[in-house]
Amino acid sequence: MAAPGPVTRQVSGGAAPVPAPERPRARAVLAAAVAELPVLDARGQQVPFGALFRERRAVVVFHFLCYICKEYVEDLARIPKSFLQEADVTLIVIGQSSYHHIESFCKLTGYSHEIYVDPEREIYKRLGMKRGEEIASSGQSPHIKSNLLSGSLQSLWRAVTGPLFDFQGDPAQQGGTLILGPGNNIHFIHRDRNRLDHKPINSVLQLVGVQHVNFTDRPSVIHV
Repeated sequence: MAAPGPVTRQVSGGAAPVPAPERPRARAVLAAAVAELPVLDARGQQVPFGALFRERRAVVVFHFLCYICKEYVEDLARIPKSFLQEADVTLIVIGQSSYHHIESFCKLTGYSHEIYVDPEREIYKRLGMKRGEEIASSGQSPHIKSNLLSGSLQSLWRAVTGPLFDFQGDPAQQGGTLILGPGNNIHFIHRDRNRLDHKPINSVLQLVGVQHVNFTDRPSVIHV
């Protein structure tokens, strides 16, 4: 197997990744530490986290619990499977709810790629995902379709009126995006500082050779 490319770290403020000393070894240790931890599929079956990227490269998105998460995953759902197959990359979402909510969440967002949950948030913790929100400017995300007030109201409405969307898990738990594999290799890691700090999808796809996706042709009316 060819040696992985240079490993970088993401600096604050949205700057480009820069080399980090001794990072390859540190990241391999980090990946190995979480590889045997279980995630659950939609049937509640345990799968070792490392098995998801042992034989292939994977973009792994850890999501959180608010309207931005829903809208971000809605855009992940728009990535054609053919684009991923051409680049030999898999897309995986890891949530933090009960596995019972996987099917309804996919129905709500239209997401049909791989998805699992880490209800105890052990992998979140081991990977250093932030809990709580850091006050930092994250710019305007291309994946946010609602404003802060209307989006929050939509989240609250769904949480109290139906099973398709609720606040299972820890609402203060932030997510992140990683590029992993093959094997216990972490090529890229971005830990969200707050709910607006998710990585733009096309910037991640570019890193793994997946072609650009147009996310701008969306309806202008948002239904609550």
